[in-house]
Amino acid sequence: MQFVQDTKRLTHRGALFMLTAAVSRAEEIGQPQCIVIVDAGGDVVAEIRMTGAKFLSRKSALAKALTAASTGVETTAIPEAVRTPIGFASDGKVTGLPGGLPIVHEGVLLGGIGVGSGSGDQDIEVAKAGLAALGEGG
Repeated sequence: MQFVQDTKRLTHRGALFMLTAAVSRAEEIGQPQCIVIVDAGGDVVAEIRMTGAKFLSRKSALAKALTAASTGVETTAIPEAVRTPIGFASDGKVTGLPGGLPIVHEGVLLGGIGVGSGSGDQDIEVAKAGLAALGEGG
């Protein structure tokens, strides 16, 4: 019986590297964003509300990051039929809005990145730029 498990963790430096790449992409496309990066336990490791981003989008970006970190899948994978009930049941912490991606490295779920304030496509594009910084796709 196994009582202890080795695992990988997202470091603050990794999160800042991702955040910088995501901000750069948001600037390139001219869309200020709220960007939140959480670890596998759902704790915020890095976040920013870029100048000009909608302040309420910080809440949706956090929900997107938490959803991706909790489920290990992109937020849009949440089935349409359960999006509203699961949103209510989780007090708004789970969402099916686009812009939340899991951070997976060598098969280990490290956390999630959530982006909000642009269109769904823009949010996903900026989140993918953050993942690409770690070599995790995009």
